[in-house]
Amino acid sequence: MKNSYSESYKAAGVDITAGYKAVELMKKHVRRTLTEGMEDIGDFGGLFPLATAGMKEPVLVSGTDGVGTKLRLAILMDRHDTIGIDCVAMCVNDVVCCGAKPLFFLDYIACGKNVPEKIATIVGGVAEGCVRAGCALIGGETAEHPGTMPEEDYDLAGFTVGIADRSKLIDKNRMKAGDVMLALPSSGVHSNGFSLVRKVFDVEHCDLKAPVKELGGKSLGETLLAPTKIYVKPVLALLREVEVKGISHITGGGFYENMPRSLPQGLGVKIRKCDVKTPAIFSLIGERGQISEHDMFNTFNMGVGMSIVVAKEDVERSLAILKANGEEGYVLGEIAEGSGVEIL
Repeated sequence: MKNSYSESYKAAGVDITAGYKAVELMKKHVRRTLTEGMEDIGDFGGLFPLATAGMKEPVLVSGTDGVGTKLRLAILMDRHDTIGIDCVAMCVNDVVCCGAKPLFFLDYIACGKNVPEKIATIVGGVAEGCVRAGCALIGGETAEHPGTMPEEDYDLAGFTVGIADRSKLIDKNRMKAGDVMLALPSSGVHSNGFSLVRKVFDVEHCDLKAPVKELGGKSLGETLLAPTKIYVKPVLALLREVEVKGISHITGGGFYENMPRSLPQGLGVKIRKCDVKTPAIFSLIGERGQISEHDMFNTFNMGVGMSIVVAKEDVERSLAILKANGEEGYVLGEIAEGSGVEIL
């Protein structure tokens, strides 16, 4: 690499040597995620040994997503170590909704200026997300975009591939009235609705680091930057022991858009508002922004990061399995004839 340097390209705003340094700095993070039989990053493509032993009909399940305008909070706070967790979470939480185990992940970072230490910090968060999801970070790309975005700005997106035996994919058509919907609590706003959040708090002009009484003394910035929870390991543990009939990752669109995607035609879910364990940040958003209750439930997760439907007789066992794997789930609602989500 010592001969790979272009003064002309650097004058145009792209320092290719900074890219090389960023890769070297991020390798220590990537190595945390590698599994048996894998090699270090650096080739033109990421290699992953696919183990399908015991599967009658292996199916690959893919997902891609970004972090959205939550990135603006990270930039304003100059805090870049957790935003990569959000990126991984948005992808792997979708894949596990099908009943698939995430295998590997790739990221893409576009930046106004490549500051190697900053890029490595971002990738460190991606690696941490992969560790939490039990998948490998096998590659990625960093692109410097001078003149098209400010130097301090960046965007982050990712892509994951998982695997499942076709016969074990979640089949929502097995659901019936009387089944129970469980909630897995969120860590906060996660990675959705931030265009509204930024407007409500005027984040460009407020003190994001000041303690907020309504948030128990935590700052607004700290609360909003809490990374999206990754539910892969507890959900996979549940799938091994209980028949799960539906899973929804509660992202943009809140309850009203996400939950119906895991319900079959002719069935809906009834949820009592008092049963939803909602963190204080959502009350603060609603009050400050004078946002209707309907719009809050139609934009944010309201404290429910993922919903899971099981038979009534499997509820206690399911909650015990989730708790043994680090998730304090609770009963959220009941499946009933009808359609969509009804909040009582």
